[in-house]
Order: sequence, then structure tokens, then C-alpha cells
Amino acid sequence: MWIVSRVIPVLKLYFIGLKVLLYQLWNTRFLLPVLANQNGRVAIVTGGARGLGYETVRQLVNLGMFVIIAHFIRSVNEVQLMNDVTDPAANQSVSLLSASRNEEEALCAVKKICEENSEAQVDFEFLDVSCLRSVREFVRRFKDRGRPLHVLINNAGVMLLPEGRTPDGFETHFATNYLGHFLLTRLLLETLVHSGKDESYSRILNISSSAHHAADLRLHDLQNVRCHSAHEAYSCSKLAQVMFTYHLCDELESSGAPVTVNAVDPGVVNTRLYSHLCCLTRYTHRLIAHFLFKTPVDGAATAVYSALSPHLERVSGCYLHEGRCVESSSNSYDKDVQTRLWQNTCDLLNLQHSLELHAHITPELK
Repeated sequence: MWIVSRVIPVLKLYFIGLKVLLYQLWNTRFLLPVLANQNGRVAIVTGGARGLGYETVRQLVNLGMFVIIAHFIRSVNEVQLMNDVTDPAANQSVSLLSASRNEEEALCAVKKICEENSEAQVDFEFLDVSCLRSVREFVRRFKDRGRPLHVLINNAGVMLLPEGRTPDGFETHFATNYLGHFLLTRLLLETLVHSGKDESYSRILNISSSAHHAADLRLHDLQNVRCHSAHEAYSCSKLAQVMFTYHLCDELESSGAPVTVNAVDPGVVNTRLYSHLCCLTRYTHRLIAHFLFKTPVDGAATAVYSALSPHLERVSGCYLHEGRCVESSSNSYDKDVQTRLWQNTCDLLNLQHSLELHAHITPELK
């Protein structure tokens, strides 16, 4: 039974990955059309210092947006060290080294974008999306800037990390890919609402993955504690993200808020997200990535299009792939599970179940 519970998620995930790669091989890749200048508009991109996130930031900046790179991603070695080390002081040292490495990476990204575009408006803010305290502190700092927010792109993510827990005690995939972005979105909703207009809605994009097709969400075991599988943990976190997208869409539409939310599937993109594969799979990845995987530039095209295209104005509650709305997994449309997932998540984060978009949300930042 233990072997089956470990092997099946692996087979399901790689089978879906193979289907996507074959699709990418035989179909023309989405080309980003010419988009209007976005001067005066503001975006936040989590995980925006590398890979898909970096290319998304670069393209948004080149279209005139002011973009904040919200960045912090732990390496697999840092995750393992934090799991193995029991001394709080040593654990703190690992965190500080990780923060320093991430800050340097993000500042290098900012510098590179500014060298490429002398008129670039881009900045870096520290955000460890897996840490709830870091999310709240980031929101405080952003609100202190007094800027509007027109586009929030929840891009940061981890995949196939060894079993581990965040400082808040949550499973790493669940916290990084889903829970932290849920909290970030909820705390920034008021700003997004005030920034949206009838003719130009604010937009929330959750960068998803076809891996969600491999998941079967268990509400009684959201963090895969019973029998941990990195493959299943990743797939479930992405399914939770899609279901969050759909339920949030319903909440926003019922409130009449000028904000849309969509899930975006960039396809299989050649980034460092795959650096945690096992040895054999990593070797196979190196052999085929150049021919079958999308480049980060190609992968970012759908995200940028979803964020800015006038053809998607007021379009909400969609799963977007290659610039168009496609069907997500059948499990993702279960309204009852969507609602229960929303409620369970709000309880974990001590948030109200209902959205009060015209009230101050300062108490939630405490």
C-alpha cells in the first residue's frame, strides 16, 4: 500500500507532463501580440527574479508598468538544512544566508532590467511567500508606499522538494504554492478593488500547472501528512490554487468588485523549477528540455497577455492556456469542495470567510 501511494502520483504526474510536451511539440507556440503602453499602472510579481517570473517582469516593464519583484525562494539544500537543524540559532543562520542570496539575486535582476531599458520602473521587495509573517510584512510595506495595484501575479512556486515544514508548520508545497498566495491575495484585495475601474478591472493571475490534473484533493489531509509524496504534494497544491481561483471569482462577482481572477497555465517551461528532479529524471530533462520545453520568454507570453490584453477585460474564473480559456480538471469544478477548501483555508489563516471589500482590512494584518 505504501509503495502504491508513492508510485501512482509519480506515474500520473509524468504521464500528464508527457502529454503536454507532445502538445507543445506538435502545436505552434503562442505569440504575444502588440499590447498598449501601460504607463501609470502597477504590478506585483512573486518569484520575479528568475525564470518565468523574471521574463514576465521584464516584459511588463518594457510596456511601461511599474513592477515590484516580490522574491524569496529556498533552495533544496536550505530546505533540508532547516529540516535537519533543531537549534533555533543555527536555523536562523540558514534563513539569513538564504535571505542574503535571494536579495542578491533579485537586485541583480533589477539591475539587468534597468541596463536593458533606461526607462524601466522596477523595484525589489523581500517576500517569503511560504512564511505568513513575511506575507503580512510585505503587504504593510507595499501599502506604506501609497501606490495603486492593477495586476497581482502569484508566480512563485516550488516543486518536488523533500518533505519539509515552513516556520509556521505547514508542508512546503502547500504553503508556498497555495497558502501564502491565498493570504497575499486576500490582504491586497482592498487595494486591487480601489485601483480597478469599470473600464479597466484590476487583475489577479495565479500561475498554475497542468500537474493539477493529477491531483485528488483530500480536505482532511490537505498537507499530505498521512503519506507524504512530493509529486502528490505539488499536484495538490496546484489543484488547490485553481479551486481558489474559481471560488474567489464567485466571491468577487457577487460583490460587484472591479477585479478579475484567472489561473494561467504557461505549459512546460525550462526553468530551475526542475532542479529537484531525481538523478535519472534530471538527466532525461537535460536531454529533451532544449527541444520540447518552452523557453521562459515563451512561457511568460500567456501571463503577460492575461495581465494586459483588452480582449480579456472582465474575463474571470478561467483557466488560461496559450492565450485562451480551456478546461481544467473535472475535480477543480466541484463547487462544494471549492467552498470547503476556501473555508478551511480561511480558518487556518484566521480570516473571515466572507469578503468585506469596502471595509478596512488592517485587523487581518495583525
